[in-house]
Amino acid sequence: MAVLLILSAIPSLYSQSGGQTLENILSEIADYLAARNYTSALSLFNTMPPEHAGDVEIKILHANIFNAAGRPADARRIASEVIAADSSNTEALMVLADAAALENKDRDRRGFLDRVIGINPNHVRALIDLANINLINSNLRAAGTYFDRVLQSEPSNGEALVGRASVYRYNRESREAERLLNRAVALYPEWARPYHERARLYKGAGYYSDALEDLQTAVNLEPDNYWVLVDFGQTLMELNRLQEALVHLDRAIDVSPDDFIAYVYSAAIKDALGDYAGAERDYARLGRLKPDYYFAFEALGVIRMRNKNWAGARDAFLEAYTKAPRDESYSYAILAALNWMRAGRQTDPKTFLAQVLRTTPNNTLDYSMLRLLHDLSGDNNVTILVDNERNIYTKSRMLFYLGTYYEIRGSRTLAERYYLMVQDIDAAGQLEWRLNEIILAERGLGIRNAQ
Repeated sequence: MAVLLILSAIPSLYSQSGGQTLENILSEIADYLAARNYTSALSLFNTMPPEHAGDVEIKILHANIFNAAGRPADARRIASEVIAADSSNTEALMVLADAAALENKDRDRRGFLDRVIGINPNHVRALIDLANINLINSNLRAAGTYFDRVLQSEPSNGEALVGRASVYRYNRESREAERLLNRAVALYPEWARPYHERARLYKGAGYYSDALEDLQTAVNLEPDNYWVLVDFGQTLMELNRLQEALVHLDRAIDVSPDDFIAYVYSAAIKDALGDYAGAERDYARLGRLKPDYYFAFEALGVIRMRNKNWAGARDAFLEAYTKAPRDESYSYAILAALNWMRAGRQTDPKTFLAQVLRTTPNNTLDYSMLRLLHDLSGDNNVTILVDNERNIYTKSRMLFYLGTYYEIRGSRTLAERYYLMVQDIDAAGQLEWRLNEIILAERGLGIRNAQ
C-alpha cells in the first residue's frame, strides 16, 4: 500500500475527529508514514481515544499501515472484522486485495478486486490494479479496457494515462503512447514516471537523445528511483558510453543492493573495461542474489580462468552445470572437469565425470569428450570425430577442449595448434571461443586480441 494512498485517508478523519487529541495522533501518524517509520505509526493506534478506536475509518487506516509494514496477516485480520459487519465496504476489500498481493496470492487478489468492481464499477484503484495485473500477464486487451474505464471517469488520472500508454507501446502503437505520455508529462511535470515511460518509448524507437533527456529529468526528480537508474545505465551502455553507464548502475546498486538486475549490467561493463576484480565481485553477488541465473557463474568461470584460479573456475562451472538446462550444461561439465584437473590431479574429477556420463546421450561428441576426460585415453578416436564434425560451433568447442586437454597432459605445442584451429573457425560469441582468445592473447598467438 503506497504511503501517499494511506495519507489520503487522513484528511477525512480530521474532519470527523471532533477533538484535538485524535487530530494530533493522526498528524503524528502522517509524519511517521512520510518517513516510512511504520513501527512508530502503528504504535500510535494504542493511544487512540476509546470513542474513536472502533471507527471504521480508523480500522481501515490501521490495516493499510499493517500492509505497508509488510504484515498482511494483521491487515487481513482487521479488514475481515470490517467485512463481517459490512460486506460491501470496498476499502476493506481493497485492504484484503493488497494483503493477498503481498502474499503472492494472485487468485485471491483478483477475487477481492472483482468484488470491489461488482459493488462500485467505477472504483478507480481497483480498476487500475486489475489493469496492471493484466498488463504484467501480457493480457493487453483486458489491461487497456480497464485503463480506458478509469480514463472515462477521470481523464487526467496519471496512473491510467501512463498505464494505457504502456499498453499502446507493447502493441506498437507509438503515436498513441506518446500522445498519452505527453499529456501525463504536461499534467504532472514533477512526477518521474511519465518521463521514465516516455524514455522507454523513445529508446525502443531508436531516439536515444530524447530517451536520455527524459531519463535525466526522471533521475533529477527521483534520484533514488532504482529502475530509472538502471534504464539510464542500460541506455548509455547501448550507446557504448560505458563509464557513464557505470555511474548510474553503481548508484542503483547503492539504492537497492539486493536487486539483481543492476549487477547484470555493471558486471558486464566492468568485464568489458578490464576491471576483472570488480566484475568478479559483481558476478559473485549476482550469483548469490539470483542462483538460477547460471550465466553469472559462467562469467565467473571465465574470469577465474583468466586469473588462473583453476579451483575457483571449477566451482563456478559446477554451479553453472547444476543450474543450466540439460542440453546447455555439457559445456559447463567439461569446463569444470578441465579446471578440476588443472587444480589438482588429473584423476580428481573422475567420480563427477562418471555421474555426468550416465545422463549424457552416448551418440554425441559431448559424451566422447567426457569419456576422454574420464578415461584419460582414446584421444585419437575423439580427434577423428571432431575432424568430421560439420557444425562449426560444436567443432569449435571440441577443438578448444582438445587443446586444453593436451595442455594439461603436457603437450603445449599440440595444444596451441588446436587453439589456433579454434580461431580459424571464428565461432565468435561462443564461451569457448572467448576463452580461446584469452589464451591466444596471453601468448601472443593468432591475429586477434582477446575479447
